[in-house]
Amino acid sequence: MPGQSPFRRHNSTPVQFFVLSAYSHPGSLRWLFFCVLLLLYVLILFTNVLLIVVIVVNRSLHEPMYMFLCSLFLNQLYGSAVLYPFLLVHILRDSHVVPAPFCFFQIYVIHGYGTVEFFTLASMSYDRYVAICHPLHYKSLMSWNKMAALILFPWTYGLLRMGVMISLSSSLELCNNVIDKVYCDNYPIVKQACYDTSIINIYGIVGTFNVIVFPFVTILYTYTRILRVCCRSPGQTWHRAVHTCAPHLASVLNFTVAVFFEVLQGRFDMSHLPTTLRIFLSLYFLLCQPLFNPVIYGLVLTKVRLTCKALLFKYIQKGQ
Repeated sequence: MPGQSPFRRHNSTPVQFFVLSAYSHPGSLRWLFFCVLLLLYVLILFTNVLLIVVIVVNRSLHEPMYMFLCSLFLNQLYGSAVLYPFLLVHILRDSHVVPAPFCFFQIYVIHGYGTVEFFTLASMSYDRYVAICHPLHYKSLMSWNKMAALILFPWTYGLLRMGVMISLSSSLELCNNVIDKVYCDNYPIVKQACYDTSIINIYGIVGTFNVIVFPFVTILYTYTRILRVCCRSPGQTWHRAVHTCAPHLASVLNFTVAVFFEVLQGRFDMSHLPTTLRIFLSLYFLLCQPLFNPVIYGLVLTKVRLTCKALLFKYIQKGQ
């Protein structure tokens, strides 16, 4: 039949909704979980929006490093916006049924968020490499055009990649519609297909490899070069390099560990782990990273910290 999806049989009907089975029944504790999540989300909104505004309105921060940070903070708002309100609603509900279109939209945003995060962190490592290893040629090597390309590429690649993945996954004929998680995820849906999904699995593995390995190799290479340069430089250069690179390395480590656990859960059977631990590990990369980054960068980077203090002092003076 013309226009028939190669992934769906002639007599199949699309899944209309998915059931999230990982929600427990905490009873009165649901209000405690609701308040904790709401507080986290408010803090994420406040810290990320604050730092974006601080970077945008201050010309002294219009440098590549801070523009990359702005993209990072924007991505964290993008990813958390599709998860936190969703969790807040479902914590208070007894029924955890999600319409299929929204479920695929959530998958699109969350996986796109992960892709943009990793590639942006890789772009930031390249920026630090150029600044420390080639300081005299920094402005020519890190021009505004190159900076714009390094900011736009993660977003373009992430959104296009997930568009292809969702088009494949949403065309599958499924034998079940239960997802053993507290939010929608792609691989648990693919595993429930009624027939062989080798093409989608290969695409997913190759995509995951590109998203994780390529940025990680870039970060490893750039920091190896930075370390070699710093070891041959005076103590002051070493101290300055550590001061500017420490937040980035902490962010990379935090996000890599979180994604590693999420990939393990998706590809291997983790049913032997306690349910609460599995839920926490699956949510960690979206619960903690959006709050971890603005806090660590806001506290450690001197120019950002001093600018925030100046704005706060100015706001207090106006209030008086």
